[in-house]
Amino acid sequence: MRIGVDEAGKGDYFGYLVVAAALVDDKNEALLKKLGVKDSKLLSDFAIKNLAPKIKKICKHDIVKISPEKYNKLYAKFKSLNKLLAWAHARAIENLLKNNKCELVISDRFTEKNFVAEALFERGRKVRLNQVFKAEKDTAVAAASILARYEFLRTLRMLGRDIGVVLPKGSAHVKAAANDLVKKYGKDILPNVAKVHFKITKKLEKEKT
Repeated sequence: MRIGVDEAGKGDYFGYLVVAAALVDDKNEALLKKLGVKDSKLLSDFAIKNLAPKIKKICKHDIVKISPEKYNKLYAKFKSLNKLLAWAHARAIENLLKNNKCELVISDRFTEKNFVAEALFERGRKVRLNQVFKAEKDTAVAAASILARYEFLRTLRMLGRDIGVVLPKGSAHVKAAANDLVKKYGKDILPNVAKVHFKITKKLEKEKT
């Protein structure tokens, strides 16, 4: 039995940062594999929307959702994406351990430093934390990655509905959308929908001066 942890949204300018943790044993691992669970990056959005509800029924899980507004406040506090990410991973792990016994946690190694271990509380410090590169190859981490991506996509749509626009994914081709938002609502809208430490924000500010 093990807990897999993964995140979605850290590379996306718009939207939430989401971290999910999934508890997997031999029995439900077989069910997950039968469903075709694998790294969410290898799946279409349609497949993720189809798989996530099924995974939730099979696995005990926890999902930590950090809105853009909260994300920006936390980033200002931590001054490091890796530290913020570790904090969120630790919260998901701790939440799942509240009512479930498990001795092993697997997550992706997103930093060489021990930020996740340092962010864990009493329950989390009793388990073995295994941070590995390309951890999504593990079924538990893959299941968590799908849950996180599903929630990221859902909350991105929700944010877009709230302000009456479609918010794009990613960070490479979103400047035009960000520029339109600023023109429509003013620059104060960005902290409510975007991760403002991204370079896109500075580029927009330079163009306005």
